[in-house]
Amino acid sequence: MAHGSGSADLARVSLRQFSFAAVVGALALAALGATGSSATAGRASSCLGANGSGYSYAGHQATYKGHGVRATITAQTAPRVKAGHVAGWVGVGGPGQGPNGEDVWLQAGIASVNGVAPFSYVEITRPGRDPEFMLVEEGLAPGRPHRFAVLEMGRRPGWWRVWVDGQAVTEPVHLPGSSGRWAPIATAESYAESPSLCNSFSFRFEGVAVSYGGGGSWRPFVSGYRFLDGGNDLRQLAAADSRPGMYARKLSSAGATGAPLPYAFVARSGS
Repeated sequence: MAHGSGSADLARVSLRQFSFAAVVGALALAALGATGSSATAGRASSCLGANGSGYSYAGHQATYKGHGVRATITAQTAPRVKAGHVAGWVGVGGPGQGPNGEDVWLQAGIASVNGVAPFSYVEITRPGRDPEFMLVEEGLAPGRPHRFAVLEMGRRPGWWRVWVDGQAVTEPVHLPGSSGRWAPIATAESYAESPSLCNSFSFRFEGVAVSYGGGGSWRPFVSGYRFLDGGNDLRQLAAADSRPGMYARKLSSAGATGAPLPYAFVARSGS
């Protein structure tokens, strides 16, 4: 992972490398069965992620630990997935971030796999268990924005829910020891099954915000670390005003459907 400007607390900066095997399984009946074509040799090295892995990223981790994260995410164009998957998501947790160093995370966003139109999803990884994938909506049209929020519940520390377009789409999810522990993430992700294949994507993130209390006390997202590798590109659209208390809103308030909070960026592939 490439470092952005400023220092980063590497102990807490840990992007999860989701297999998306569950995605493929859940969409098996809907998949078109298309076979990805190979990219040219000249493009092969530019889409490799850190340490030569098939994963690459373009996004941000917040400066501060919080109790939730939200953003309006738009797939600006139809992703071209030759192998693996692409996704634009918000979430908390990560590999080794749970009790006793276990993998724990919760994320939601827009994704696509080879031969399948973009879809919205939730992924949950509880301590000691495999990731659980939940399909929210299939056939998302490029250019249409969708609102995602991963939020700790106000009166139940360590219990979380995911909201999509203003509706709760999960039951309460218990993630032990998670309250106020994680710095939220908003990022695009690509996984190519072969180093000779490159996927393309362009995700727009608007109104990115962090909740500083359970139940939704929203303030502008302030980037403390930038994820950028694989030849991907990040373009900031609007900087957040980081003054304390500038924006404090409940998820259920009018602010949830009103004007986006002032932090926005575009994450796109280099291809």
